[in-house]
Amino acid sequence: MRTWKEICEDRTLQDLPYKIETNRFNQIVMSPASNWHGGFQSEIARRLADSLPGGRVITECAVETSDGVKVPDVAWVSTDRLQPHRRSASMPIAPEICVEIRSYSNSVVEMMGKMQLYFARGAEEVWFCDEDGNMKFYRHDEPDATKSKLCPDFPVKFEW
Repeated sequence: MRTWKEICEDRTLQDLPYKIETNRFNQIVMSPASNWHGGFQSEIARRLADSLPGGRVITECAVETSDGVKVPDVAWVSTDRLQPHRRSASMPIAPEICVEIRSYSNSVVEMMGKMQLYFARGAEEVWFCDEDGNMKFYRHDEPDATKSKLCPDFPVKFEW
């Protein structure tokens, strides 16, 4: 069975035009991304970087979960949480904010499953961006939040 580090170092997988994750059996799962997906990803990352000092924005942040390595499209992690893992191929703890951009190929069940995996690894908030740019914020203490607690001024709708 290959580790995430070995997968990342595999030259045959270096320039794939799509995102990969692993399942609990360490099998590679591939998800192609479109231009609109990348546009939302870039805009969310930029807004997070502008809004939250004291941490880093990471696109395609590998997080070790009980169901393999999952990769939020965008993540914000505090400097303190990142420091011990900044040179690692993956993080054993989730960033404080994990953002998933829903593609047409993602089911609601899949998205909710990822949310639970991120929360189980210590995420404080999980955000979803749908195909129309609508943001949905989830927290342990408030499952149907209307905005982020960590970044309260973050937009609830993006145009791209």
